[in-house]
Amino acid sequence: MRNIITIATGKQLYIDMAVNLYHSFIWWHPQTDITFYIVTDNPQLVNSAVNSNLKLIVVQKGELGEGFSPKLFLDKLAPEGQTLFIDSDCLIFGKLDKLFENFKGHSVSVIGSYISKGEWFGEIAPICQKFDVAYIPKFNGGIYYLERGEKASEVYNRARLLEKNYDEIGFKRLRNRPNDEVVMALAMQLEGQVPVIDDGSAMSDPQACPGGYYLDVIIGKRWLKNPPPPHPLHQSWYPFNIVSPVIVHFLGYYTQHYPYKLQSYRLRKALMNQLSWSQNLIGIVKIQLPEQIKNALKNVLRPVYRTIFGTRQVKQSERVV
Repeated sequence: MRNIITIATGKQLYIDMAVNLYHSFIWWHPQTDITFYIVTDNPQLVNSAVNSNLKLIVVQKGELGEGFSPKLFLDKLAPEGQTLFIDSDCLIFGKLDKLFENFKGHSVSVIGSYISKGEWFGEIAPICQKFDVAYIPKFNGGIYYLERGEKASEVYNRARLLEKNYDEIGFKRLRNRPNDEVVMALAMQLEGQVPVIDDGSAMSDPQACPGGYYLDVIIGKRWLKNPPPPHPLHQSWYPFNIVSPVIVHFLGYYTQHYPYKLQSYRLRKALMNQLSWSQNLIGIVKIQLPEQIKNALKNVLRPVYRTIFGTRQVKQSERVV
């Protein structure tokens, strides 16, 4: 059995993102043995253009904790077989069979590499020394993989215990919450679980690739660019230049940008057999052009505004937890 799980609790915003993720999955897997699960405490808010292979796991409000903590309960949510967790703020741009195959046989795994020193939500070297490990996996928590069983339960039990001592361990909080990534990284290392080494083909995001990106979820065309040094936008911690991942992670405020909104709109229309050239044009006019015009005006008028009024406080994202 193969499964995909995403978590969408609380605001309608998260449930809508989970449905968009599902739409991208079913577009690329119209005939499949993979079952897609949305974990939610508001099942009445789930509104999909299609419902094939979609199942809901209903939880009570607050049952899985808050912030990033729900990801530490995947062992209790995962059905039998191979389970791939994907963050709700992702879209899928192709078949996932290779990803399942690469993960097969791992009790718990991620896509990543290793870190032994430097800063990653805390100074890693003293944390490794404290727990007598040489290094820990480093990864983006937009993807987790597990095969339900005793070892997976041991990893997640360990992670939940570590989270209780998050600050004492030396980890730094994300949006004032414990970050699931570092907790899971340490739990995986202590329980002998290893990552699948990142080659850029599984998942990437616009923060790692600030040099621009192009997306067409309907035909699966996508690329994201991390400009090489000495470009001022180069991300030295990200080892790739141009990637075409099967999963794009729109973390942070990128779900509010037109590329994500436009592709989500096109998916819904395509799944209802309504994606014509006119509907594509409507999407561009209603979603893409207003943001592009707004950004262009901001770039032109920002110096004048700051001269007169000074800088203003950044508006808090609706996604802050």
